[in-house]
Amino acid sequence: MHWKTLQQLVPVAGQSPDFKACLAAFPQLELAKTTPQNPVYHAEGDVWTHTMMVVESLLRMPDYQQATRAEQEIVFLAALLHDVAKCSTTVIDPVTGAIGQPGHSRKGALDARIALWDGDVPFAVREEICRLINVHQVPFFALETSRRGVTPEFTVRELSWQVDIRLLAMLAEADIRGRICPDPQRILDAIELFRELAREEGCYGQRRAFVDDHTRVKYFRGAEAHPDYSLFQEPGSSVIVMSGLPASGKNTWVDKHHPRLPVVSFDDARTALGLKHGKNEGQVGDYAEERARELLRRGEPFVWNATHLSKLMREKTLNLLYKYHAQVELVYLEQPRKELLRRNGQRDTSLSNKKLQGMLWNWEIPLPMEAHTVRYCVD
Repeated sequence: MHWKTLQQLVPVAGQSPDFKACLAAFPQLELAKTTPQNPVYHAEGDVWTHTMMVVESLLRMPDYQQATRAEQEIVFLAALLHDVAKCSTTVIDPVTGAIGQPGHSRKGALDARIALWDGDVPFAVREEICRLINVHQVPFFALETSRRGVTPEFTVRELSWQVDIRLLAMLAEADIRGRICPDPQRILDAIELFRELAREEGCYGQRRAFVDDHTRVKYFRGAEAHPDYSLFQEPGSSVIVMSGLPASGKNTWVDKHHPRLPVVSFDDARTALGLKHGKNEGQVGDYAEERARELLRRGEPFVWNATHLSKLMREKTLNLLYKYHAQVELVYLEQPRKELLRRNGQRDTSLSNKKLQGMLWNWEIPLPMEAHTVRYCVD
């Protein structure tokens, strides 16, 4: 599978989708044929039947037909893969027989990321597809107060920093039109109201504007603020937070761009403590965190060099930095799988290539709103 091959899956005007070629490109979708769904919301049957109906519905939509070719490629592949992880997340209640697929959106984004990474899909295109998959159901309920207790306005503003809301609404509409369920018009109306709210917020097809980066960071982290009114920023350290799989080139990047800055590193902590990778990680984390606190108390700039691979891992670091009013630049690095494994195999490390590849299941790329600046250094 290669990006040019995947582009050819996207039909030109008047063509029908080649579902046989789609299955060949993404073998995991074969499992969708035997993956059941809740018959209340999916009376059409299995996941593959639903997926085909969604893709066909998408192709008939005027918004899709009027989109650019690049946009069509993104939303078509997102529609094709939006339920790719239902096969691995299906849970059937042994008593009631109720069918659920909890977490299938997040898991689907991870599955898609790995498949598209191996297919040499351009980084920006790949991540737009994966982000769409991750939040593809949000427009159904965006006008309701979320489980997190945030307002619809917050939801729309936040989403605009993750995806193109035009494409998200398009995907959500196709998802509803491509199924047999009770009262689909109610959800289609909710999606249209979601579109209208995004237009009112000035973020339909673009990010919601903020008066400055500090206000944006504080707002998305729960501060009582408004995007148009600046919050006071207390002085603190300027911190560069590295993110990326092992062997992606983080050390080299730091040495090249910031050779004089102090570095907080889990690898250095392991060396100082005499520990191998994966051993006593709590002790390693505590050691690195205390080093960071020392620098933060003095307001000194530094680099925090670690994988920070999942959002949960990054959040722990960012919580500490923002507590001390740090100005944060997140720098993400990436390499193709073959190059990554070659480099890791040549390093003097206790991390095997097998363990490295196991880390892919926690691979969540930093989102643009996580820090004051987010930089993607991807060849």
